[in-house]
Amino acid sequence: MVGNVGVGADNPIRIQSMTTSSTADVDATVDQIIRLADEGCEIARVTVQGKKEAFACEGIKNALVKKGYSIPLVADIHFYPPAAMVVADFVDKVRVNPGNYVDRRADFRVLEYDDVTYAKELEKIEAGFAPLVEKCKKRGIAIRIGTNHGSLSDRIMNRFGDSPAGMVESAVEFTNVCRKYDFHDIIYSMKASNAVVMIDAYRLLVKRMDELGWDYPLHLGVTEAGNGEEGRVKSAVGIGALLLEGLGDTIRVSLTEDPWNEIDPCKRIIEHAKVRSLPKREKRARVQTQAPLHRDGSVIVAIDTKSVMDPGFYESVGCELQLGRPQRMDRSADAFLLKEEITEPDALKKIELCQIPILKREDYCFYHLDGPLPKTDKPIILCYEGYDDVVIRASAELGALLSDGWGEGLCLMNCENALNLSFNILQAARMRATKTEFIACPSCGRTLFDLQSVTKSIQEKTAHLPGVKIAIMGCIVNGPGEMADADFGYVGSRPGMIDLYVGKTRVEKNIPSENALERLIDLIKAHGRWIELNDPH
Repeated sequence: MVGNVGVGADNPIRIQSMTTSSTADVDATVDQIIRLADEGCEIARVTVQGKKEAFACEGIKNALVKKGYSIPLVADIHFYPPAAMVVADFVDKVRVNPGNYVDRRADFRVLEYDDVTYAKELEKIEAGFAPLVEKCKKRGIAIRIGTNHGSLSDRIMNRFGDSPAGMVESAVEFTNVCRKYDFHDIIYSMKASNAVVMIDAYRLLVKRMDELGWDYPLHLGVTEAGNGEEGRVKSAVGIGALLLEGLGDTIRVSLTEDPWNEIDPCKRIIEHAKVRSLPKREKRARVQTQAPLHRDGSVIVAIDTKSVMDPGFYESVGCELQLGRPQRMDRSADAFLLKEEITEPDALKKIELCQIPILKREDYCFYHLDGPLPKTDKPIILCYEGYDDVVIRASAELGALLSDGWGEGLCLMNCENALNLSFNILQAARMRATKTEFIACPSCGRTLFDLQSVTKSIQEKTAHLPGVKIAIMGCIVNGPGEMADADFGYVGSRPGMIDLYVGKTRVEKNIPSENALERLIDLIKAHGRWIELNDPH
């Protein structure tokens, strides 16, 4: 139980979100939680970075009750156990990050631990974590052991790597302390900004729990998913993949938008999981493809005479008109699939001008997401018919299969904006990067700048860099660890100041925010990753 909300077992999948206001501002935080609850959020989390915020949670909880809201309150703790000990008196659940609750912030040092030294480190974990376990047990409140791919400790990374295995081990260490004190009101999360890593981590955790005879609920989320369609696609790929195979008890879609915008995609992912499931499958090695398929995953567009003769045909297949003739671009369709025989001369001429090949059906296996997965040596094209809510449903089903190696290409049939969505799904499944990937945190009470407007400004200037990953982090808690998967990082260090990172290394610090975007672009250029917008290459 989290407050009055049951999680796991036969309970419905629960929807969560997190406030972006300063937790010390009781009125603003209460207003946000009420708006979240009115949208359908069932559990609300607030950041608690110090005792001031911890004590504010008492006022937040009391104000909610007075206004007739019983939505459970969760305290998010990083680095400062004393805040957890205070706030446990006022909230319904405490989230701790095993990577930094007792261990220091990772600085990515190479360390050597023999078994004796490692055992002593585990004793430190127990000494630091057990007081909170005992207090939560006494009060009857839950703990979320929230492991993040980007914030594992140096100790874990040196023994298990920056990997799903390290994430699971970190969670198990903290669970062992809970179990030693006969505390079992535990919820796990295994979040990553990389949806494929996130999927693997949850599956590995479930396998480990099965081996140990444990059965604790799972909170699902792709952290720092970003905004817009890309954020929803990435979240649906990770969360949807697991829900469709029966894993997950509560979810959050982490968007760099107002928190109440997260509730609708949560509802849509859950609704789809109620009516669909995916066949059991193992990882599959992809077929090595040749033209007309792209080696990193192909986008196939289904066409007929009517669609070809439409005035917007060239645009719909990703071609740009230059001097009146269509030109293939980086995000043009890789091949066409004919829905019917096309004999109209004008239509045939338009197809020819695109210089996009037509697939021969006999050379490929077209899987329409029904029945068992095909046993074939041919390249598999995953075909999705246009239903309602295509962004969520196609991302969940196609992304799940692609993440496991099932599919050399996608064909979204009868879907509006199918081309762009197909490329977004391939990028979310970590197959084919055709534009910049933004790892943007969803903001919280720790954020040191206007994350939404800054993210949009950075996107406007840098969205044309295929294969480049840029992390935009509101505070130092989420950087550099949370952006471990990024090439470049833009991190709030203090009010009005920005630090810049290359990978995990801070290369510039305390840049005035008004100069930070220009300096980020200079940094990308200095590392040879910049492309001018008018450069055809």
